[in-house]
Amino acid sequence: MKVGFIGDIVGKPGRTMLEQYLRKLRQEFELDFVIANSENASHGFGLGSQHAKELFSYGADILTGGNHSWDKKEIIPLLEVMPILRPLNYPSGVPGRGVSVLHVKDEKIAIVNLMGHYGMPMVENPFLAAQKVVDTLRTEGIETIVIDFHAEATSEKRAMHMLLKGKVSAILGTHTHVGTDDLQIVEGTCYVTDVGLSGARDGVIGMDKDAPLKRFLTGLPASLEIPKKCKKILQMVIMELHEGKCVDAFKLRVFDDQERLIAKAIHE
Repeated sequence: MKVGFIGDIVGKPGRTMLEQYLRKLRQEFELDFVIANSENASHGFGLGSQHAKELFSYGADILTGGNHSWDKKEIIPLLEVMPILRPLNYPSGVPGRGVSVLHVKDEKIAIVNLMGHYGMPMVENPFLAAQKVVDTLRTEGIETIVIDFHAEATSEKRAMHMLLKGKVSAILGTHTHVGTDDLQIVEGTCYVTDVGLSGARDGVIGMDKDAPLKRFLTGLPASLEIPKKCKKILQMVIMELHEGKCVDAFKLRVFDDQERLIAKAIHE
């Protein structure tokens, strides 16, 4: 099974890159399934219903979330009926779900969405939640498990890898919007601290530079906005999974001038 995972889609620039390239990439790399983090897809904050439908039409199979999952209230009822996840470790009773089990090529694949503690809204312990859901899935005979760990601290993501390596197919970090160069495969588990954003690559974490600079220079509040004109990037990890193990993976970066960079995972 070949699975693609796209990092945080930030606003129109990110959606545009998926519209232009995702269908072609699915065909070129023979992808069976595509996961995309979409919590910033609508103007940088949350996911609206129309933009959710757009992302599915461009070739995403399931959308994951994070701390901005609730920014667009219109999406809340859709969490129950569309393949859109929110972090699993929100308290019991919160709308939606944090895990989905699907059939791909006559094989079950579980997608799990978790959120870290540091700098994030109040959620339950992600490590205990991860242990519990992975144990449950494996008891049910599901070996192919892909986790989107939406977290600020690199230490949290690395610790999650230490906890679950050999037990899940992949742990892919999102949230910081800045891609890291530590893509690796350890005991059959693909890991990267952060996939990186899909959107504007010449601003500040996908946003126009003016508001962040004002905040840093003056300490005064300023509203973050998606740039109207920018250079764009699409970032995706592509994995080959076999019997629950990742046997090969690489990071693909596609630029809007049609250049691309590929970095293969290190086998540890």
